[in-house]
Amino acid sequence: MTTVSIIGNGNMGTAIGGIVAAGGNTVEFIGRDVAQQVTGDLVILAVPYPSLSEIIEARREQLAGKIVVDISNPLNFETFDSLVVPADGSAAAELAAKLPESRVLKAFNTNFAATLAAKSVGGAHPTTVLVAGDDDLAKQALVDVIRAGGVNAVDAGKLSRARELESIGFLQLTLAVQEKVGWNAGVALVA
Repeated sequence: MTTVSIIGNGNMGTAIGGIVAAGGNTVEFIGRDVAQQVTGDLVILAVPYPSLSEIIEARREQLAGKIVVDISNPLNFETFDSLVVPADGSAAAELAAKLPESRVLKAFNTNFAATLAAKSVGGAHPTTVLVAGDDDLAKQALVDVIRAGGVNAVDAGKLSRARELESIGFLQLTLAVQEKVGWNAGVALVA
């Protein structure tokens, strides 16, 4: 059994927590109170991109040695027309640079909360979480937790693939905000 600390208890954090618990693992929700310690070996940052810097500054020491999962999509929230990280970078790469003692992964950013909670995309295809990172053991630990919770997970490659994952997430968000797709839609991997 794994203890998973989820920083953020909005729609995404709650949906991810449901998957973690469904797999028989322990879920710990962490709010903004920095006095609440992060105890899980796997930490999911279920917060919007602009909140990451504040969390890192407040909890850098607590995150050292842990698997840290970035779910953010670094989009311009004022215009919804672009990503705000360099074209050759990603939010996950920025996070990894700020947390050199942590094993940073990118995951869940290509999923909507509704598809995670329902464990299906569009009601027809199983939800798949794409996981990118440079540490194979960390990726496998996250994949195991996700699969135990009844959701498919696929290793999407090195952390450098986070840029493509963030682009997919950006596209999905802009389509949903423009009401071209519903919040139960998304990208599905169909074999």
